Amino acid sequence: MAPMVAIDDIELAAGRLRGQVLDTPCVESRTLSQIVGAQVFLKFENLQFTASFKERGACNKMTELAEAGLTTGVVAMSAGNHAQGVAYHAQRLGIPATIVMPRFTPGVKIERTRGFGANVVLFGDSLEAARGHAYELADREGLSFVHPYDDDAVIAGQGTVALEMLTAVPDLDTLVVSVGGGGLIAGMAIAARARRPDIEVVGVQTARFPAMVNAIQGTQHPGGTSTIAEGIAVGTPGERNREIVARLVDDLLLVDEGDIEQAVLMLLEIEKTLVEGAGAAGLAALIRHPERFRGKRVGLVLSGGNIDPLLLAAIIERGMVRAGRLARLQVGARDVPGVLARITTTVAEAGANIDEVHHQRAFTMLAAQNVDIELVLQTRGREHLAAVIDALHHAGFQAEEKR
Repeated sequence: MAPMVAIDDIELAAGRLRGQVLDTPCVESRTLSQIVGAQVFLKFENLQFTASFKERGACNKMTELAEAGLTTGVVAMSAGNHAQGVAYHAQRLGIPATIVMPRFTPGVKIERTRGFGANVVLFGDSLEAARGHAYELADREGLSFVHPYDDDAVIAGQGTVALEMLTAVPDLDTLVVSVGGGGLIAGMAIAARARRPDIEVVGVQTARFPAMVNAIQGTQHPGGTSTIAEGIAVGTPGERNREIVARLVDDLLLVDEGDIEQAVLMLLEIEKTLVEGAGAAGLAALIRHPERFRGKRVGLVLSGGNIDPLLLAAIIERGMVRAGRLARLQVGARDVPGVLARITTTVAEAGANIDEVHHQRAFTMLAAQNVDIELVLQTRGREHLAAVIDALHHAGFQAEEKR
């Protein structure tokens, strides 16, 4: 079956996008390379003006509409990055834009989209309901519908990511790309195969939204209802993209929520770059399946950086807990004057910092004259935490980490 999108379309898109979107850096991360055992090159799409690759497809689609004289207006359905990409480039090109968003969309995303000059319509409690309303508006008001992923011009725009990566690092062995509806990986696979027929293309989905994996591999992995990678939380992949992925993509992998959390934190700590859950899925695959990529030159797309600050705070805190840098200890002691001072002194002398102290007399299985003291500590890591617990034992206290 002939591809609906060809390399010529992607090269044409690259010409349209020149000067309209960033040619983002694609550089090696030496530290991540050492950690995962592969040579890792990062494509920083989180540095785009709206902090996502979605600008590329939106810009290409609307430039195409403008060239055809179809500038009466566009309508799109999105709760996230696609909305901002469409709104921004519509404003830049002077095309009126209406964005339909589900009612549950966070206020910050609504305001950001409005800030780009779009008319935001809140409709329905699901993406499907919002999509149906967007199609209705397109028909009723004669607007051009800009699909987030199942559209040839959008796919061609997203494919420019691979052209830039292979220009920057021509001898990559593997491209690792997060997959939701499939627009990014479909466009990138077409571009990469045309430039380097031998290159390996690997897609990554969260285990909670395995729609493309199920569609291509014939599996029946159960889906979830939420994920920290909401940018790839798609229930049904695009028809065009499904066909392209089946033909051109070598493998599809699943990652867990914990892998994605760890990847977000690693990119923040090591690369000093902020990436949303969907943008960190590629690195999560290298963490989850290191043997799959060992020794290869791997290109990862950091596809977006729009993450809710409260979610980021939770990821950082949970990461500190996993690393033992934030720990909860339960210390049992005789309930006598001065015991709490002795415990806190022991902890301080061991070099840990106390975040919280909870003194528990009633809700405990200890004898009546004893007390449970719960401490939340900041430490330097697992070894230091073990040393703090040893110090408490040597001081005569029962102490254990409480998970």
